[in-house]
Parts: sequence; C-alpha cells; structure tokens
Amino acid sequence: MTETRLRTWTHSAAYALAAVFIGALALQNLRYGFYPLFYLASMMATVLFVGLIYTLISRRQQLSAPGHLIILSLLNAGLVISSLTLEAPGISHWAMPLLVLNLTILPLRRGLGLSALLVATVSMSLLFRHPFADAMISSSGLGLMLAVVGLYIWGYDYMAQSAQNLSTTDPITGAHNARFLDETLQKEISRAIATGHPLSVASIGLSHAEEIRDLHGKAGLQNLLKNMTERLFETIRTGDTLYTINESEFFLILPFTPEEGVRVIAERIRRNLIEHDWPEVGKISVSLGCTTRGNGDTSTYSLRSRATNAMEEANTRGANSAWFSPGEPVKA
Repeated sequence: MTETRLRTWTHSAAYALAAVFIGALALQNLRYGFYPLFYLASMMATVLFVGLIYTLISRRQQLSAPGHLIILSLLNAGLVISSLTLEAPGISHWAMPLLVLNLTILPLRRGLGLSALLVATVSMSLLFRHPFADAMISSSGLGLMLAVVGLYIWGYDYMAQSAQNLSTTDPITGAHNARFLDETLQKEISRAIATGHPLSVASIGLSHAEEIRDLHGKAGLQNLLKNMTERLFETIRTGDTLYTINESEFFLILPFTPEEGVRVIAERIRRNLIEHDWPEVGKISVSLGCTTRGNGDTSTYSLRSRATNAMEEANTRGANSAWFSPGEPVKA
C-alpha cells in the first residue's frame, strides 16, 4: 500500500469516527433539550462529513491537499467560539476528538500549532467560567492528551521516515540503493521527454573487488566503498543522484547533461578515484561507462544496459578506462 493510499484510508476513518462521535453528542443534547449544543454538534458533524468527502475526492493528492487545514481550522474555531459564548457544562471535552483529528490528519507542526491554540483558548475559558480546581483538572487533561497524542504521532512519523530511508538507501555506503534507481530513472526519462532536455547516466565499476575482499576482508571492502561514496558525493553536482548497485558498482543519474558534459564528468570521476590513496587499500582501479538518452530510450532498461555494456567495454580496454556508448540521437 502506498503512503498516499494509506493516508486516504487513515483520514477517511478519522473523519468518519469523529462525525459519528459528534453526531451521537448532537442526538444526546437534543434528547435533553440542550438545543444550542445540538446545533453546534450538528454543524460540526456536517463539517466532518465534508472533510470525509474532500478526502475521497482528493485521494490522489493526500500528501499536499490544503483543504484539510481549512476544514480543521473551521472546526477548531467553532469550538473555541462556543466555549467562550455558551454556558454549557462539559463542552471542553469536545476538544479531545479534535485534538486527535488535528494531529492525525495535519502535518505534525501544523497539527501541534492548531491543537495548542485550541487547548490554550479552551483552558482560558475554563478558568474564567469554572472553579479553579475544576478548570485545572480539565485543562491538565487536555494538555496531557495533546502531549501523548503528539508524542505518538512524532514517533510514528520518525519510524515511517526511517523505514523509507532504509528502503531507498544502502546501509553501508549511504548512497541510494538499486531498488530506488529504476523509479527515479523513469521519472527523469519522462521529464527529459517532456522538456527536451538531455539526460545522461554513468556506471562505475570497482576492479578487482574480490581480490580486495580476500586481502582486506569484507570490512575492508565495505570501508573502501563507503569512502568511495563520500568522494563521489564531493565530485558530482547538485541534482545528480548516486546509487550503489552491488558490492563493486555505482550508478549515476545526470539530469540536464549532454554527451560532452557526461564525458567531462566521467573523466573527472575517474581521475579522482584512481589518483586518491585510499586507507588500507592504497590505489584502486575503476572502469566507467556512460551514455546519453537517445530518441528510442523511453524505459530504464535501455539506458541502464547501455551504460553497463559501456563499463564492460572500458574494462576490456584496460584498467582505469572510461567509455562512452552513444544512443540514437534525440530528434528535435
């Protein structure tokens, strides 16, 4: 399940449960004759139902849908105004589902800001309208709930971000992993087709990786790859992305880079890698293959395979070589 779909389900469930809860409050207040609270609950339930409909309509843009902030701001404002104007016992308890809703649907900072404003305003209303001890108990309960839910949402966001980083980042080198390569490369190909800008890729292979492992162990090879990654990050430009393919290969995506540019970048990378004196290992040998998107390159397979073949061609021509493999020229 994608993050967008997960958020759609989560937001829909939150709006629906809150609407049911507020709807039950409306019926209860109607039953006991508290008509102002009945009207308030009815309006809040209607707004929550609108939020549910909005979630379903904008299900493909849940990560950037701005309507949630407007809907929740209306709900919070309505409750704040009611707490200041209505002489109704227990209305402060209505803030609890709104606190959960704010933090569940909105980004953490916005949710905390809106919820803190709600708690502060309701607490001030309680202090003016109720005995100090009762007001402090209710305010402390709201503050405690805000803290607990906020910490839970923060922990969830942290774990989700960590899981996303693990799924796209190689744990040894810190570069992106092969799983993330095809997704990013396909996006860059689509952008290059739409804009007409050039796109180049490069494959970098570490020669004699097995011998390095035999001489320096697995830890020695991993330290070398990590150090190579750091040096590659220092060499490539902002906007270029680096990937670790396996224990001896790297891959570069170079947007807005024509043939002349990728040739220059490949030569600079080659010299930086082979001229550096690496800890424990000393000098190393690398082979580089690069290519530029041609008119027929509409998928990742053709670009990746051509760059890999160019790297293998460079390796057959001798250590520390770079080879460019042309594709079909892009037609204007």
